[in-house]
This record gives sequence, C-alpha cells and structure tokens, in this order.
Amino acid sequence: MTALTITPVATRADRKAFVDLPFRLYRDDPHWVPPLKGEALGLITPEKNGWYSHAEAQLFLAHRDGRVVGRISAHIDTLALTMPAAQGFGPGVGQWGLMEAEDEQVFAALLAQAEDWLRGKGMTRALGPISQSIWEEPGLLIQGYDHPPTVMMGHARPEYRGWIERAGYLPVKQLQTYELDITQEFPPLVKRIIRSGEKNPSIVVREVDKRKFEEEAAIILSILNDAWSDNWGFVPLTPPEIKDVGVKLKPIVFNDLIRIAELDGRPVAFMITLPDLNEAIAPLNGHLLPFGWARLLWWLRKPRVRTMRVPLMGVVKDLQSSRLASQLAFMLIEAIRRASVANYGASRGEIGWILDDNQGMNSIATAIESRVNKVYQIYERTL
Repeated sequence: MTALTITPVATRADRKAFVDLPFRLYRDDPHWVPPLKGEALGLITPEKNGWYSHAEAQLFLAHRDGRVVGRISAHIDTLALTMPAAQGFGPGVGQWGLMEAEDEQVFAALLAQAEDWLRGKGMTRALGPISQSIWEEPGLLIQGYDHPPTVMMGHARPEYRGWIERAGYLPVKQLQTYELDITQEFPPLVKRIIRSGEKNPSIVVREVDKRKFEEEAAIILSILNDAWSDNWGFVPLTPPEIKDVGVKLKPIVFNDLIRIAELDGRPVAFMITLPDLNEAIAPLNGHLLPFGWARLLWWLRKPRVRTMRVPLMGVVKDLQSSRLASQLAFMLIEAIRRASVANYGASRGEIGWILDDNQGMNSIATAIESRVNKVYQIYERTL
C-alpha cells in the first residue's frame, strides 16, 4: 500500500481540500446533506469565525496516492479550560473533531497526529468529536443513520464508532434529539397545564421582534447563559460568536418561531425554532451558483417545510426546580407548534440536542410524546 502522509492545513487550497473531502466520501449516502461550501470554509477560517477569538486550532489532511483521504481538527478552547472539570472540560482538556477518513488506518494516523498536537500544547485529556465549538456539531452520530440530519446537526459513517473505540476512547456523554408529529395536539395533562398558564395574568409568551434583533438577542443570550451554566460541556457564548450566529441565522429567524416568556414583566424563558434549512440546501450540492442563490432566496421569503428544529430553549436557573419551569416550556412549545403548522405547513418537530442526563428536558420531551430519533456520543481519553 502506498505510504500515507499527514500534513497541516496551511493554505487556501488546503482548506478547500478539507471542505471538499466529505463530498466524495458521502456521495452515495442518501441521508448526508451537503453543506454550503462557503459556510463550511467560513467555519475553519479564523477571520470569519468568532469562536477563534478564544480558541486555536490546527487542521490536518491525510494524503495517499496523490489524493486527500482524510481530515481532522485538533483544537483548544481557552474558555473551556476555565470551566469546572466536573462539567466536562476544565484545565488540560483539548478536543478534536471535523474527522473524516477513507479507512481505519487513515483515521488512526490522523487521530495520533491530533493527539500529538494537543500534547505539544500541554493538554492531558482529549474529547471528541467536537466540531469545533460545543455550540456547532458536538458528538458522533451513533443512532439515526436512516434519515437526514436537520439544520446544524451532524451526520457520520457508521464505522466511525468502532474506529474511535478501538483507538482507546471511552464514552463520556450522549446527546439526544427527539422527534414528534406536531400536527397532533398534546396529551390532556399537558393541555391543562398550558391552559392554566394562559389564564395566569403574570405570564406573557410573546414573539420576538426581528426589527430589534440585537436587543432581543441580548435578552435570549442572558437567559441562555444563566439557564445552561451548570450543564455538562457549557462554554459561554461570546460577543464575536453571537455576531456570527446572528449573521448566519438572521435569514431563517421568523418572529413567530422564536418566543420569550415573561413573568411579571421579567424575561425568564425562551425557545428558538428554525425551519429546517437542510431541506432547502440538500439539492444544491454545496453550491449557490449558478441558480442556488435564486432558489434559496425564494425559499427564505416564506419557507414551507416538513420539519422545524428547536436547537435552543431555556428557563432561568432560579425557576428550574419549580413547576413553573415545565409550564413555561409547554407554553412556548405549544405556541410555536401552532405557528409552525399554520404558517409554514410543518408536520414534524425535532428538539435537541439534549444531554442524556438532563432530567428536566427529557421529561418534557417524553410528556409531549416525542421519541428519540438520533443519538450523538462524545468520547474521552487520557493523553
């Protein structure tokens, strides 16, 4: 067999090759959704990704017989290093992700290279795959290969799980997504809880105002960073990242799909729902030219989708142990469920990801009769 070589990504051509590889590896997989290449390049370009304001990364490519056969990212999030070790990160914890490989030999060589880079930076433990921020695409898909991922969720070849585990990595955390038929009303108990909340004059569930995008985003960020602060893997979102997310998501932000719950005038909970952009970009094969722009812009005018995804929701920490927390969550979900069906023709919802040990959110998902449809796993190993 021809010798395998691994080189660091150093040029624009290298980054292009890094982005192009999955298009070959997944070309026969009907459930892989080709990302827009411009977006994929932006995520690995420090000048275009606010995550790099508190992180550093080194990308690697594997070559054999004159062609690219694998890729990986080794990276360190300096904010993650400051988090409590009990929450998954902490001092000495580096990460790897964006891993794709033709075969296990290629994968093992890439992983060894990523680990060497992390050791050279003083890291003593590796977590992966995390691609690259915990807020982007964390975890390896281990269940749910039989249907496409929704917007901002990952896909993977089934054999990757065995390759990672044979490399000495052990599972440390699972992330789940839930799906449900949103054309159906919720069970009677949930409906009674929602009606009770709707009669409470202290509770107001309102739409966001996209004309006040920055102001509304600040409210949501404040609730998010409070609500999620004790979660495993939590790293606070920073202003540069918020700015990038705003630019990326603003075209698919719709007032009736993002709600804020107020208690006596105080914002205490939120829920963000996105039309599944993957339904629109899947046919484009990564390219907006020559006609992709027109198709996408037309779709964005008024999306008609099958699936709505809930990537984020939260209730402020001081209410999380109260009955009010689940009531607010049910009210937010019901308000957006109605809008999704009536205004966008949606029939399916996906909630997640949710940590496997997040009892509150998993109980809410069960109460509305949703079921786990995908499971992602994060692994760890001492370096």
